[in-house]
Amino acid sequence: MSGNFKSDNVAPVCDAIMAAIQAANVGSATSYGADDFTQKLQSVAAEVFEREVAIFPVTTGTAANALSLSQLVPPFGAVYCHEAAHIVTDECGAPEFFTGGAKMIGFPARDGKITPQQLAGAIAFAQDMGVHHVKPGAVSLSQATEWGTVYQAAEVSALAAVAKNNALPLHMDGARFANALVHLNCTPAEATWRLGVDVLSLGATKNGALCAEAVVFFDPARARDFERRRKQTGHLWSKLRFMSAQLLAYLEHDLWLDNARHANAMATALADGLRGIPGAALLQSTDANEVFVGLPETMVAGLEAQGFSFYTWPLSVVASGVAIRLVTSFATPRAHVDAFLAAARGLARS
Repeated sequence: MSGNFKSDNVAPVCDAIMAAIQAANVGSATSYGADDFTQKLQSVAAEVFEREVAIFPVTTGTAANALSLSQLVPPFGAVYCHEAAHIVTDECGAPEFFTGGAKMIGFPARDGKITPQQLAGAIAFAQDMGVHHVKPGAVSLSQATEWGTVYQAAEVSALAAVAKNNALPLHMDGARFANALVHLNCTPAEATWRLGVDVLSLGATKNGALCAEAVVFFDPARARDFERRRKQTGHLWSKLRFMSAQLLAYLEHDLWLDNARHANAMATALADGLRGIPGAALLQSTDANEVFVGLPETMVAGLEAQGFSFYTWPLSVVASGVAIRLVTSFATPRAHVDAFLAAARGLARS
C-alpha cells in the first residue's frame, strides 16, 4: 500500500461539496453573483465570523492573495511577510502584477513566523530612507505557515499592534486557515478580526472544495470597488452559484473544521510515529497538516521505490540526509499513514 503525501491539493473533492454542486445544478439562477447561493453566503459568513463582512468568492488562492493585496497596497508600496510565503515564492509575481508593482519583502524565520521586531525594523528603515525606498503598505501572515506551524493568538496580536501603530492593514493568507483554527481551538472571529486582521484569503480547495477560495473583508468599507477589481481580473464567474454553493457547504455544519480535524490528526500521527524511527529528525512542530522531517538518503529513496509520494524540501537545512515534506488531507486514510511508518521502520532496520 502506498500513499501520496505531496500536497493536500492531490485529494479529491469531498462528497458533501460535490453534492452541493450537484444540488445547485438545478434550474436557472441569476448570473454574476445575484443568485440565492451567493446572497446566502454573505449572511452565513457574517454568522461564522460574528460580524458583518464582505466576502467575494474567487477561483484560486493566488487570486485571493493578489487581489486582496492590490486592494490594500499602492504600486510603490511594500508588503512585509515571511521569505517563504506563497506571495513571495509560489505565485509567479501575481501580487506584484496586480498591485501594479508593489514589492514583497520577506523576513527569514526558521519556524515560518515573522516577529514584531523584524516588522518594526523594516518599517523604520523604510521611513528613514524616505522617497528612495518602497513605502510600507501592508503586512501579510500565512496561517498556517509554509512550515506547518501556526501563529498563536498573542503572536498575531503583537504583529497587528505594530501594523496598526504604523497605519498598515494586516492581510492573512488562510490557504490552510481551517487547519490553523482546529489547532488553535478558537472561533474564526478570535483568530482574525479580534486580533487585528483586516482581510483574510479564505482557502477551501486544499480542504475539500473543487475550486473555491474567498476574500473576506472584516470592514466592508475596505472592499469599495473590489467587485470591479475581481471582474477586471477574470475572477467573476457568470455562474457564480457553483462556487458559492461550495463555500456554503464548506462553512455550514462545520464541514471545514471536520475536514481539517482529520487532516491534522493524520499529520500528528505521522509526526508521532516518525519520532521513534532511527535516523528521522522532525524539523518543525506539526501544528497543522504538514510534517517536515529529515531522513537518510537511503530511506528517502527506499520510500519512493515503494510508491510513496512526497516532496524533498531544499529550503530546509539538515545536518545529514534529506529534508522532505509530508502533507495530509481530509481524505488521507489512516492505513496510508501506518503503511508509510511501517515502511520507514523497515528501511531503518535494514
